[in-house]
Amino acid sequence: MTVDSAKLVRMAEQIAANLAYTDDVPLVAARVADHLNRFWDPRMRHALVEIANGEADRLSPVLKAAVARLRGIIGEPAA
Repeated sequence: MTVDSAKLVRMAEQIAANLAYTDDVPLVAARVADHLNRFWDPRMRHALVEIANGEADRLSPVLKAAVARLRGIIGEPAA
């Protein structure tokens, strides 16, 4: 599976935007992390974590928080 990092970030940001019906960043991040864990292929989740490890400035604050939660869910060490 070839992973296009720009496409992954764009998809994750769209998910975050769709779930951001409140300004509560931790709540939205938890919902985004849950969605990614439930519906994304493990390779996609790991690729997003790698992107966050190397290029965190590309991610919104909500997505950064979601990836931090996702690390704990999938057992990745914190960056």
